[in-house]
Amino acid sequence: MAYLANPSKTMEVVKKYNLSIQKKFGQNFLINEGIIEDIIEAADITKDDCVLEIGPGIGTLTQYIAEAAGEVVCVEIDRMLMPILADTLSEYDNVSVINNDILKVNIKEVIGEKNKGRRVKVVANLPYYITTPIIMKLLEDEEGIESITVMIQKEVADRMEEGPGSKDYGALSLAVQYYSEPKVVTKVPPSCFIPQPGVDSAVINLKRYSEPPVQADNVKLMFGLIRAAFNQRRKTLMNGLTHDQSLGLSKEKVSKALEEMGLSQTVRGEALSLEEFASLSNILNS
Repeated sequence: MAYLANPSKTMEVVKKYNLSIQKKFGQNFLINEGIIEDIIEAADITKDDCVLEIGPGIGTLTQYIAEAAGEVVCVEIDRMLMPILADTLSEYDNVSVINNDILKVNIKEVIGEKNKGRRVKVVANLPYYITTPIIMKLLEDEEGIESITVMIQKEVADRMEEGPGSKDYGALSLAVQYYSEPKVVTKVPPSCFIPQPGVDSAVINLKRYSEPPVQADNVKLMFGLIRAAFNQRRKTLMNGLTHDQSLGLSKEKVSKALEEMGLSQTVRGEALSLEEFASLSNILNS
């Protein structure tokens, strides 16, 4: 039975193993059962699911996932946590723990050994310093993943949901929205963790699209345009695209493309929607 989601039980484990909580791994252990239940509900975990958990820590969230899911595969970078996880997860025969860096793991291979045809969902309390690389790996490389439900820094979660015109709207917003439908589930204050982080957190659910919501003939070019458009936000889109040498675009070509789309020559990248970036890339690709 899950028991770790409170301060006293968490500190018991920390003291029992003389655990040194590692800032370099972004370790902040959840101590709020209500938030964990929100995560499980948002992920819609059932016995038909195989869940990949990234950074299980001492196993707090893992216990709840194991009780809801058919199979759980955890990837933990900190080898010092392995004996603790062996202890706290000892009663769950549907949990496997791999000591590795998630960015170096072949997820398809790892999950393929365990899921037995089940749907694959990712659930995690992610290290904040490496949130974006992990999420982009999951979205770009892992087509078999149905959804991603993660605890991340609130500011980053807000950026993922934002639309054109907002100061928080940018390349991350567009990348996440190309692959998935983002929805912030709940906001989480620092008091829900040991140790307390210096920022507010949020749980976000990313429901992966079976097909992207826009049609880009050259996805690499589209994301190249997005990157260039937001590298220097104060520049016009025209200047951003033509000054990025990797794109090799002339002012004349970009000017004609903007005119074809009915956009001003002085428009900024933050004004364009995902659909407009896809249309722009299709014109420039032709």
